Formats: sequence, C-alpha cells, structure tokens
Amino acid sequence: MNLVIDPRNGVPMTDQLVTGISGLIRSRQLLAGVKLPSIRALAASQQISRFPVIEAYDRLSSLGFIVPKHGSGFYVANHMGGESGASGGSDPRLAEEESHQILQQFNYPGESLKLSSGFVPEAWRDIEGIAQTVRQVMRMDPSCVIDYAMPHGDANLRHQIQMRLAIVGIEADISNVIVTSGASQALDLVVRFMLKPGDTVFVEDPGYYNLFGLLKLQGVRIVGVPRLANGPDVEVAEHLLKTIKPKLFFINTVFHNPTATNVAPQVAFKLLQLAQQHDFMIVEDDIYADFQTTPTQRLASLDQLDHVIYVGGLSKTLSSSLRIGYLAAKRDLIKDLVDVKVLTSLGGSRFSECVVAALLERGTYRKYLERLRRRIHDTLSTAVQRLEENGWEVFDEPSGGNFIWTRVPGIDDSMLLVEHALKFGITLAPGSYYRPNGEASPWVRINTAHTDDPRAIRFLEHMGKGAGKP
Repeated sequence: MNLVIDPRNGVPMTDQLVTGISGLIRSRQLLAGVKLPSIRALAASQQISRFPVIEAYDRLSSLGFIVPKHGSGFYVANHMGGESGASGGSDPRLAEEESHQILQQFNYPGESLKLSSGFVPEAWRDIEGIAQTVRQVMRMDPSCVIDYAMPHGDANLRHQIQMRLAIVGIEADISNVIVTSGASQALDLVVRFMLKPGDTVFVEDPGYYNLFGLLKLQGVRIVGVPRLANGPDVEVAEHLLKTIKPKLFFINTVFHNPTATNVAPQVAFKLLQLAQQHDFMIVEDDIYADFQTTPTQRLASLDQLDHVIYVGGLSKTLSSSLRIGYLAAKRDLIKDLVDVKVLTSLGGSRFSECVVAALLERGTYRKYLERLRRRIHDTLSTAVQRLEENGWEVFDEPSGGNFIWTRVPGIDDSMLLVEHALKFGITLAPGSYYRPNGEASPWVRINTAHTDDPRAIRFLEHMGKGAGKP
C-alpha cells in the first residue's frame, strides 16, 4: 500500500492509518475484494507497534470500509460508492462513514491544525457579548433555564428572524417561520416529512457531506448536479430532468460549501423555471448568509416561498453551542414540520432561543458581525494570494466567507494532499468527502482562518512546489 505514517507529527497513528487506508479505498487505489496486509506485516512496514494497526482495522471494519474474514485476514468491502452520480438504499455502514467524516473536524484538539475545518475560530467569536447577554437573560427571565421552548420557537426570536428574512428580500410572516436546533435539524425535518425510501433528490456536486449522509440514512436516491462558479449547472439539470423526477433539489446559495461561490441571478431564474415545469421543490440552504455584507439574489426572494423552502441559522457565525437554526416555508408546510419536530424532539432550547433573541434585539449580534466580516475579508484576500503565489489553483476567487476550494495542478486525487498534510501536523479533508458518492477529487476545502499558521504556510509552499506529484 502507498501509505505513509509519521509518528512525529502529533496525530495519533491510529487516525493516520484510518485516514490513509480509507482514502486509498475511496480513490479506488484499493479495490473491492483486495486483501490488506496482515496486522504484523503493516506494523513492520511502517515500523510501528501492532496496537494502532489493530485499532485502525477495527475502526475501518466498523465504518464498513473493510471486512474481516476469520483465518484469512482483512479485505476491502464491496459496498463503497455508486453509479452514474446516484445512490439509494439505507445502509448503516454508509451512515457511519458519513458521520466519521464529520467527526474528523473534532479530532486532535490542541495537536493537529484542522485546515479544512468549517468553524470560525474561538478567538474571533464574541464570547464576552454572549456571556453578558446570558447573565441579563437569566436575571430577567430565570424560567428560561428550565422550561421547554414552544414548538414553533420563541415568538421574539421568530420576529427577529422575520426581519432578517426581509433584508434578503423574503416577505415572510412569523407564521412562515419555525426555529430549529441548527440548520441540520431543519434539513432533517424536511427529509423526514417530504421524502421516503426510494425517492430521488438532486444535490450539488460537490456539496454538503452531512446532507448526503442524512439522505442515505433515509434510503433516498441522490443524483449529483455539478456546481459551477455561478451555481448548479442548469444545462446538466435540465438534461437529467428528461428522465429523472426529483422531489427536491438541495442548493447552497451564498458562499457555497465547499466552493465559496454564489448563485448568479440568471441561474436562479432558470432553476425556479425548472422547478415549476417539473414540479419539484428547492431547499435553499443559506446557512452562510450572515457572512455576506451586501445581500445578493436569493431563490426564496424571487419565488417568495412558492417552490422554495428556505433554511438559515446562526451557529456558523454566532455560536455552535447555542444551536439556533430556522426554516421559512408555506404556512401549511410549517404546520406539518412543527408536528414532526414535536414527535422527534418536543421542542428546542428555550434558553438558547431567549439568549439569541436578546443578542439580535440589542444589536450585539449586528456589531459582532461587522467585526467578523472585516476580519474574514482581510484573511480571505491574504489566503488567496498565498495560495496562488505558491502555485495552487483557486476554483473561483471568493467574494466572502471563510472557505477556499483549491487544488494543486498535476495532482488528480487530493488524498495525496491529505497524506502529505499529516507530515506537517495538519488534518485535511479530501475532496471526495464533498462528493455525493465519494468519488475521487483533486480539490480540497481550506479554511482561510488557518492559512497564516506556520504549519499551513510550510505545507502550502511545500505542495505548491510540486512535492508528491506523480
């Protein structure tokens, strides 16, 4: 196996083994049915103890990447990926695989630089502003610490969300809004209520891997539509619609994850036209809306929630711990989604909702956003410059947000970048994580907040000079 383990880089050897071997399987460098080296042989070849190899093989087995055969050894499993950009059927091993990708963001605290992380650094957050508001809320309404939240969400918070929707041109009433535990719950409610096993949806390729895992868990067939610099490829979508009838099309409008691109007005109009002609709904994931200084066109503002379900949230900017998301849709659909929410979680956190409502009402969040946007803007321009000076190719220069979708020319599979990053004490997510069926990709997502770290600077320079190219 073309596997490199570095015991000195601070990343646990078990995690290096899991990342490296799963990457080789994803990129088809290890094909289904291939026998892996024995525990003893792999440990000897890497000059490490057998214990991390045992643990790595056990974890890869639980994730469904490999299959142990008694008395024979370990073999690559025969279930990875799909065909023609589509997949279907509920497989718990696939769910474990997708959750493993998400958990990578939380691994190695204080050890590895998580260069693909989706989080705003703690130092950039308004911790003091949040703490002060928490104290004020507890003095004014102590019961919020122990009471259930209303199923629709706190009325004051929904009113604040209604005003934020107006900023991007969405004319919604408070009855069009439901508060959720992050945008993830909003997506989960939509999937639970609107889809059943065997249904087909369109997703963006590349796109949000947590969504892919959620859909696979529900046995939904997903069909990838290429994401271009101006949004989903509408020509490909139109061609697919000749033979496929999706129920939903999930689209990330502004500062798309992972390409950091925005949907252009002409693309938005065409997507809505297709939704009307072919009778499907669009789920507009606008989770990065607050990173944008000057709002651009939203699908929901053009459509006014007729064929669009709008999802937003504040976890990405304000606090991942408070977990506040929201969904805007037609009143009848909101009523049904509230019923699903009650059945699955009773309600949200009244405490979190009261705190966030107060932060919005008092202008604390607005002032924090102004500072955050300036900091992101300064970091973004420096990061793009550093990448390009070192020979990296940027997919499309972002106008905001904290992601860059980038590649090293001449490297066709970003798993090679992942392997080299480990040597610098960096964990990097391969581009295959962001594809609907885990296909190999040369691209990686970089969080601009970390590109001035000395480890990142050395890594970007090292790879840009052609290290590791075939």
